[in-house]
Amino acid sequence: MSKTSPSRWSIAIHGGAGSMTRDTMDAAATAEHEAALAAALEAGAAVLRGGGSALDAVTAAVAALEDDPHFNAGRGAVFTYHGTNELDAAVMDGATRAAGAVAGITHTKNPVRLARAVMEHGPHVFLSGAGAEDFARDHGVEQVDPDWFATPERWRQLEEMKSKSLGWFDADLKYGTVGAVAVDGEGHVAAATSTGGLTGKRWGRIGDSPLIGAGTYADDRAGAVSCTGSGEQFIRAGVAHEICARIRLAGESAQAAADAVLAEVGAMGGVGGVIVATPAGDTAIAFTTPGMFRGRADYSGVSEVAIFGVH
Repeated sequence: MSKTSPSRWSIAIHGGAGSMTRDTMDAAATAEHEAALAAALEAGAAVLRGGGSALDAVTAAVAALEDDPHFNAGRGAVFTYHGTNELDAAVMDGATRAAGAVAGITHTKNPVRLARAVMEHGPHVFLSGAGAEDFARDHGVEQVDPDWFATPERWRQLEEMKSKSLGWFDADLKYGTVGAVAVDGEGHVAAATSTGGLTGKRWGRIGDSPLIGAGTYADDRAGAVSCTGSGEQFIRAGVAHEICARIRLAGESAQAAADAVLAEVGAMGGVGGVIVATPAGDTAIAFTTPGMFRGRADYSGVSEVAIFGVH
C-alpha cells in the first residue's frame, strides 16, 4: 500500500524503560500500569481512528501519560535533589519538521501541550524555565500549583536515594520518560516525549527527552522516534535523528535501525529503549533494559500493551 493509504495509521507509546521484571513487579502493580498504558494508547488511537492527525494523536497520548501518576512525567514526576519537580517535553511534526521543546517546567500542567504551543505559536524551538512559563501563560496553556506534580511515592524515592548516597542516577534504572509516535491516514508522522528527569537530579540537568534529534525526532522521509533511557548517552549518540538517518539514507528497516543505534548507546555504557513509526504504517519497539512500559495500536485492530522483556 502507498504511504497515503488512509487505512495505514498506527501508534506506539512508551512509559519508560527500566529494570522492571515479573519478579520485581507484583500482579497489582502490573495491572495498574497496563491499564494506564491502555488508556493512553486509546487516547491516541481514537484520534487516528477518527481520521485525525498524527500530531494530535501523540499529543493526546502523551498528555494522558503526563496526567497519570504511575509515570515519571507531569503528575508523578520525580523530585530533584532540592525537592522540586522540573519537567521537560518536546513535540515534532514530520510533515514540516516543525518542532517545539521546553525544559525546567514547574507550573504547566501538561508540558507536551506547552511544547506544541511553542512549535505552533512562537518564533523559537526550545524555551526553558520561567521564560517558557511566561509563554505558557501568554498562550493560555493550563497552569497548576507545583503541588499538582508531587506524589508521596516519588518523595519516598528521593529520600531513599539521599539516605543511601546512591549517586547521580536512579539506582533502580527506571527511566520514566513517556512518549508517543504515530503515522496518520495521510502518511504523516509525529513524535512527542515528556519527562520528569532523574530522581535527585542537580544543577538544572536536562536529558535527551526535550532535545530535538536526541530524544525526539520526526521526518516524513523516514519516521518518528521517541526515546527513553540514560539521557547522557542518548544525547551523545543523537539517537532519534540517527535512527531516522539510517532509515532514510541507508534504507534500513525501522527495527534494524533502532537495534543498531541502541547498540551504539550500549557501547557508550548506556541503556534504554525507543519507539518508531514510519510513513508506511509500521511501528518498531526496541529496548536494552529488562523491561519497558509500552503499547501499540494500528488500523488492523491491533491494540496491545506490555511491560516486561520477552527473554
